[in-house]
Amino acid sequence: MDLGIEGRVALLTGASRGIGRACATALAAEGARVAICARGRESIEAAARDIARDTGGEVTAFAADMSRPDDVDRLLSGVAEAVGPVDILLANNGGPPRGGFDALDDEAWQAGFDVTMMSTVRLIRGVLPGMRERRWGRVLTVVSSSVRQPVDRLELSNALRPGIVGLFKSLAVTMGRDNVLFNCVAPGRILTERFLSGAKNAGMSEEAYAEKHRTTVPLGRLGRPEELADVVAFLASERASYINGATVIVDGGMIRSLH
Repeated sequence: MDLGIEGRVALLTGASRGIGRACATALAAEGARVAICARGRESIEAAARDIARDTGGEVTAFAADMSRPDDVDRLLSGVAEAVGPVDILLANNGGPPRGGFDALDDEAWQAGFDVTMMSTVRLIRGVLPGMRERRWGRVLTVVSSSVRQPVDRLELSNALRPGIVGLFKSLAVTMGRDNVLFNCVAPGRILTERFLSGAKNAGMSEEAYAEKHRTTVPLGRLGRPEELADVVAFLASERASYINGATVIVDGGMIRSLH
């Protein structure tokens, strides 16, 4: 299936590994001109080289911290100059720290808000005018299954990520007439380093932790980053031209909610 995004400029944050990197690979394979960002320069440049080698696509790396407003501005300017105006944005800014309510002070709440909400707001603010002017845009974000069902000891995520869904739903309404579409992707148990980092908090080995969560998925296995990336590539495409304001759950059937 031709997704119709060859030559489109795609900016993805948090793309040196895991879900973000898989999404960058999927978009590059479809012919998009991909800009990827993460905090570590070495890791993001290595990812860009590997993705370009594996896909034959154009991939440009940028080092920036999305919790810092100046870094967001610098990233957007750099992408516009080096690659072009952004047509596709994937805000994959990582989740806030784990922890129960009693362990979270004001500083933790503020840091979680900055990395989860404000980084996304600033990215959208930077790319939206150009998308509206060109009358074509795809704005996506990776949230979590916690937007449908709270996750134990992830109080920051449980509180903040539904706010992202509310923002995207609102923008889907106000920007739809300009053909700028806003959608969220909510992963369940995807086998990434971030997912496995929960093992330490739970006092378990990574193998035992993965096995425990595997049993909660009706498909009987954890998801692969590439499986979520295929959904992102579709939502970023011309083929998804009538999907707007949606939150797509990619969880192997784990969430039982009807809404």
